[in-house]
Amino acid sequence: MIRSMTGFGRSETITTEYKLIVEMKAVNHRYSEFGIKMPKKLNLFEANIRALLKEYINRGKVDVFITYEDYRESNACIKYNKEIAKEYLDYLKQMETEFQIPNDITVTKLAGFSDVFSKEEQSIDEEQLWSILETGIRQAAEQFVATREREGENLKNDLIGKLDGMLSMVDYIEQEAPQLIQDYRNKLEAKVQELLEGTNIDESRIATEVVIYADKICVDEETVRLRSHINSTKDILTEGGSIGRKLDFIAQEMNREANTILSKANSLDISNTAIDLKTEIEKVREQIQNIE
Repeated sequence: MIRSMTGFGRSETITTEYKLIVEMKAVNHRYSEFGIKMPKKLNLFEANIRALLKEYINRGKVDVFITYEDYRESNACIKYNKEIAKEYLDYLKQMETEFQIPNDITVTKLAGFSDVFSKEEQSIDEEQLWSILETGIRQAAEQFVATREREGENLKNDLIGKLDGMLSMVDYIEQEAPQLIQDYRNKLEAKVQELLEGTNIDESRIATEVVIYADKICVDEETVRLRSHINSTKDILTEGGSIGRKLDFIAQEMNREANTILSKANSLDISNTAIDLKTEIEKVREQIQNIE
């Protein structure tokens, strides 16, 4: 099964102790790139999170948003910094002596100075917190992959339809190309006959000119390769997996063959068909950019 590069996943877990929300969204990108936004207390798990995401995602720019709230009352405590309070008090007494001003310091005022009291989070159980976080990320990632696969299936069906249409164009070119050589021979013989006014025509010379012309406009090799590329693309789409880069390379090769056919075409019908082929190939390339 193929996957689109765009997707969205979300998980939400709320208990009496905590609330965890994980959201993931992605856009096209040549490589795998993760942007993770989360509370500072979860930063120690960043490497674990990236390793976990790689289990689900091969390509794409993925943004992950994690919010975590701990409801447990014992999660934080107040710390009294005695040494800092003493320094404040000593300096205030020094100012009283030096400037001869009354010292009206009280406990309440002293407690209001910076860092006399600080709020500290108690140590957390890292193993337990990672277990909670891993579960939430996996749930969001599974939903994320499911949306990618659904969109990928739609992409596959659309691409196969376009590829079948391209095969019909190749069939038409292969059918029409031989007639161009015969038409050229007939025109050449008629022109020579007109110029020679009834004199016998040198058939070997005519044959040589036709061979030279045929070599210039022959697109047999191009149509064979183009048909092979189209069928290979259909096979790869059916096999599935992480195929975006491979398909992009094949699409470039298809465009190269179509350009050569267009440059050799000596027929308005074949030229128009080659232009239509290039248009469809470009549409296919655009769609391929959305495949992981």
